[in-house]
Amino acid sequence: MTQSARARRARLQDQLQVRLPHQPELVLVTDLDGTLLGGSSAWRRRLYAWLVEQRERVLHIFCTGRDLRSVARLLQEEDRLGLHPPHLVIGDVGCSVACGASLDLVPLAVEPIEAAWHGRPEVLLPLLAGLPGLSPQPVTADRRLAYDIDPEALDRGRLAVIEGHGVDCLVSDNKYLDILPAGVNKGSTLLALLEWLEVEAERVVTAGDTLNDLAMFETGLQGVMVGNAEAELVAALPRLPRVYRARGVGCEGIVEGLRHFGFGSLLGDLAG
Repeated sequence: MTQSARARRARLQDQLQVRLPHQPELVLVTDLDGTLLGGSSAWRRRLYAWLVEQRERVLHIFCTGRDLRSVARLLQEEDRLGLHPPHLVIGDVGCSVACGASLDLVPLAVEPIEAAWHGRPEVLLPLLAGLPGLSPQPVTADRRLAYDIDPEALDRGRLAVIEGHGVDCLVSDNKYLDILPAGVNKGSTLLALLEWLEVEAERVVTAGDTLNDLAMFETGLQGVMVGNAEAELVAALPRLPRVYRARGVGCEGIVEGLRHFGFGSLLGDLAG
């Protein structure tokens, strides 16, 4: 490791304000809606309890389109099923990185994204205001713009003009549009975070169900596409050789995928 890499890692550890597992056996990176929040209540309770029990062996990262305020509300609501804060959160479709418990931002991870986003809203908002088929989402999105879409009214060809201003336009579940700094997504932010944490790729498994998870699967890391994945994501499966298509929905699919990738001994009774 170079001296600059050591210094960067030391800075990151100082900013995390959370104790991470020492040499985790598994790094589990999960989307939320439809994935970690998907499946039967019984499967969700089982997986959530296992994550708590294995906290010293499994480094858990939320990787979600939700903003951090929404994640905070979710953790309060889902406590009834035993969902605990993860170690880390990648939110805003890759535009935020935060500590899991406090949800405080990690400046080292966020500052480059902030720089790439600087000045974009002032240019983009007037262009988007006149675009049919868009309704601003009632969220406080950070370092991105978030819209609900009417797929019949939206002229997707117009999005290419928007992307000419240094951003990427991501449509997912045929319902949502996220406008992100060019090159920033769930996958790019995850890879940067794993590099800083010095995690071996073979210990990482990602899981998701919609098109905004495609960037995670395109990293080449092991991935689980859960059984309820949207059709557009499933269509990409042939070009994703390290992604396993689970039959199980949501949490059951995550467990099925972990077993497929050889983590059965770590799962124990949870593997079925």
